[in-house]
Amino acid sequence: MELRKVQLTLAFAAVYLIWGSTYLAIRIVVEALPPASSAGVRFLVAGLTMVVVGLLTGASLPRRWSDWRSTIFVGILMLVFGNGLVTWSELWVPSNQAALIVATSALWMGWMGTLGSKGEQLGAMRLIGLLVGFAGVIVLVGEGIGGGLAPWTAYAALMLAPIAWAVGSVVSKRSPVSIKPVMAAGLQMLVAGVLLSAIGLLAGEAGRWTWAPRSLWALAYLIVFGSCVAYGAFYWLVHEVSPVVLGTYAYVNPAIAVLLGWWILDERLGRDQIIGTGIILVGVLLVTLGSARKR
Repeated sequence: MELRKVQLTLAFAAVYLIWGSTYLAIRIVVEALPPASSAGVRFLVAGLTMVVVGLLTGASLPRRWSDWRSTIFVGILMLVFGNGLVTWSELWVPSNQAALIVATSALWMGWMGTLGSKGEQLGAMRLIGLLVGFAGVIVLVGEGIGGGLAPWTAYAALMLAPIAWAVGSVVSKRSPVSIKPVMAAGLQMLVAGVLLSAIGLLAGEAGRWTWAPRSLWALAYLIVFGSCVAYGAFYWLVHEVSPVVLGTYAYVNPAIAVLLGWWILDERLGRDQIIGTGIILVGVLLVTLGSARKR
């Protein structure tokens, strides 16, 4: 029992702290490296590493088509669409704003958890929380577009990313595979790495790589810590704790991202953006409390 507590503590620490820093790292990567192919390299290297570690520790490759299908589907949703859209949007959107908008994945997960035969009843508090949270996104995005910080397409991508992430998380929870988490996470990253690299090649990114040490170090950080450590921890937690408990990372990640963006990249939040941030976090809190009370 004590070992499990240690495992849960370390896994949550990785998801809370490391993921909060990945928004900054992505912003630094795309300063010099093209988004799709750099994300592809990130997941190819991390995925291959995870698969090799899995094989060395006794994990096996999927033997059933249903396991392959679920692994590929979740990898496309969470990493190609979820992470890929965030990486592309950070060409323009500051890392602190990206983290705040992606925090709405907890709202989407709360709503999607009510769907299907295995879904829970929505409840008044969760419904209010969803509406409040999405109102905060409107304030935050409206201020960003109005201030000319980024094109509307970048904000649209940021709003789609947490939806894809939430769908992938719910599918993964409801359709568990028979292979070990380290192998499943590694295969998901390999799938994403191949697809994102192909997208980068088709977009002509091969000739746009600039060997800037700062961006390369940030990419190495994303490979080792953002993918191997934090994503592996998240995927393990998906099958170990409830979505309500896991969704608490949505409070911590934005705080870490805002602090690091201010400290390292001199990013700031305006008055309306601070108001939108507060509204989003209140919405996430209401959804979490409503879900916990129903449980």
